[in-house]
Amino acid sequence: MISSPQQEAVDAAIESRRSIRAFLDKDVAREDIERILEVAARAPSGTNTQPWRVYVLTGPARNALSDAILATNADPDQARAHTEEYAYYPREWVSPYIDRRRKVGWDLYSLLGLTRENKEGMAAQHARNYAFFDAPVGLIFTIDRVMEQGSWLDYGMFLQNIMVAARARGLDTCPQAAFTQYHRIIAAQLGLPANEMVVCGMALGWADPDRVENTLVTEREPITGFTTFLEQA
Repeated sequence: MISSPQQEAVDAAIESRRSIRAFLDKDVAREDIERILEVAARAPSGTNTQPWRVYVLTGPARNALSDAILATNADPDQARAHTEEYAYYPREWVSPYIDRRRKVGWDLYSLLGLTRENKEGMAAQHARNYAFFDAPVGLIFTIDRVMEQGSWLDYGMFLQNIMVAARARGLDTCPQAAFTQYHRIIAAQLGLPANEMVVCGMALGWADPDRVENTLVTEREPITGFTTFLEQA
């Protein structure tokens, strides 16, 4: 099969997507942000419900949210008072999922020189989520509470479109479920109406090529590990 330039460009945008955890101090043009969201909104959704809502934070607005969350996160007692509204991860871990989770975690910490004993260092690295890893653009995604599980599936396709459209422009992202713990702070800072639930956050910007954490490339299961082809006789 001969590939076309269009196919190669799409494949490259998808395959080069990584979760970037250190960004350059370089602005992203508003027209680029708007176009990325416009492209992403072509994601399919059941009966065209389009369940996504996006808050784009830059400059003082981004900093204010980060400062508010980081101040709470720094105090263990205050942090424990904040819990997620929905279970992103399973309540009971089993293989192979727990094995993959542990591996990517230790792969990242190893790159950063963090040992298992360095709990403070690991906590500091996790806290960088709340500064959007210094990305110039922070995105917060919400969904109307009336929507059900199918709309969350639709939402995932929208988020993927954002990340792929960003890569097509040389930009990088990091989707961040870590923000869900502090949904009450986010709601207060952004003035969210009561019917909106925080889905996740996302950092958007230009990857810093000199930061070691950005060299992490996670492994993927070969298709033989998750695919069954059924053929009629």
